[in-house]
Order: sequence, then C-alpha cells, then structure tokens
Amino acid sequence: MRHHNKLLLAGLLLAAGAAQAQKTAADGIAEYRALLADGNPAELFEAKGEDIWKTKRGPKNASLERCDLGKGPGVVKGAFVELPRWFADTQKVQDLESRLLTCMSSLQGLDAAAIAKTPFGKGEQVAMEALAAWISGESRGQRMNLPQAHLEEQRMYQLGKRAFFFRGGPMDFSCASCHGEEGKRIRMQDLPNLTKNPGDGVGFAAWPAYRVSSGEMWSMQRRLNDCYRQQRFPYPGYASDVTVALGVYMGVNAKGAESVAPALKR
Repeated sequence: MRHHNKLLLAGLLLAAGAAQAQKTAADGIAEYRALLADGNPAELFEAKGEDIWKTKRGPKNASLERCDLGKGPGVVKGAFVELPRWFADTQKVQDLESRLLTCMSSLQGLDAAAIAKTPFGKGEQVAMEALAAWISGESRGQRMNLPQAHLEEQRMYQLGKRAFFFRGGPMDFSCASCHGEEGKRIRMQDLPNLTKNPGDGVGFAAWPAYRVSSGEMWSMQRRLNDCYRQQRFPYPGYASDVTVALGVYMGVNAKGAESVAPALKR
C-alpha cells in the first residue's frame, strides 16, 4: 500500500511539473507578444498608403481619391470590414486588392495584369501593400460585416468553403488542417479556428499585418499565397477567384469581430 502511495505521489508531482512547464511556456509567449505590440511599424506603411492614395500617378496622372471600395467614390472609412463584396461595374465579387487593381487601371491607367504578376515586395506591389495597410487602418475598431445579399456573394462563400477544406498536394494538407479546430499552435503562433468566428482581432480581422520575422507588410493576398506554399500547393494567381472566395468564407465567418488591421505578427 505504501509503495502504491509513493507511485501515486510521484505521478502527481510529474503531472504538476508538466502543467507548470506548460504554463511557463504560455506565459513566455504572452510576454513576447506584449513586447512586439509596443510600437507597430505598420503605422509607417499606413502613412505611405495614404500618400499613395492621394498622389496623382500613372498614364492618366490621377489619384485614387475617386476609387469606389463599395461605399461610394472616395469613401474609405468602413469599407474594409465589408470586403470582399459584389461590385456591379465589374460584375464580380472583389476583395480589397482586386478592387484596388480595378481602380488603378480605370482611374490611373496602370497595367493591372502587370501588377498582379509582380513579385510581392517589388514595384507596385509595395504600393499595393501600403494602400491595404492604410485602408484597413481606416476601419480599425469596426466590426466585420461582409454582405451576403447577392447570389454571387453567396456562391463565392460556398466556393471558399470548398477551397478551405480541399486536401491535396504531397502533404495532403488543406487550410482546415491548421485552421479547422481549436487549440492548435505552430511554434509560437496560435492557429485560430477559421471555420467559425475566432473572436476580435484574430484571423481575417487581423490582416493585413506587419511581419516581424520578415520586416515586411503582408496583405491578405500575400498571407494566402504563403499558406499555399506551406501546403506545397502551386501558388494561386494574385487576386484570383479562389483567393477572393477564401476571403469571403473567412470574412463572413468572422462577422461581428473587431478589426485590428493592420496588426502585428511574429
């Protein structure tokens, strides 16, 4: 009996030690994130994005101040939390970046196809990510509220759901492999469950974001591109239907969540 009690006590001590180690790791991660949050370099990109929005550029020597992001020409505040959405002029559901491509082409005469083919962090893609930072920041604190009244918006939600759960590639991964259930983490990064509302400032409501690890601003299109890379899938086309559809799926699931974009990420 005495031997049994000793074994039981040893087991309890081991369990307590494991719990303490886990708590310590979690506390360390929380402290690291608190340090990161002290001064977000995204503010610099926001300032640059506002300047680009108001500057006359391109063959037509025009600014983007008449760009309609869904709330009328030139209206920026509140637009981000309602994107992607249906646009009658293009007859398409568009996210922020695909809509900016439309405005840069129609208002400024820039080559949208060439911009879409430009590598991230180069040329007009630098301007695109700065614009995304500023536009998203103008809706900071507002609640995600993507429309689903149009049939195409509903269709894109279903397409995005299929893409989210589609498994393939050499690793047999899907978006849901990392973001389809609670309590997952890779290294020091929590992996929110994006099949439902993950909460304020998490998942879709936190991108675009400044990535400390790379020292760059990452838009949602860049985030999705990297997710495909990690799944060992072919890269999706920039602002392609599948990336927009994934944005619709995640954005609708995040309805009511507070936007903190542009956020700060590891």
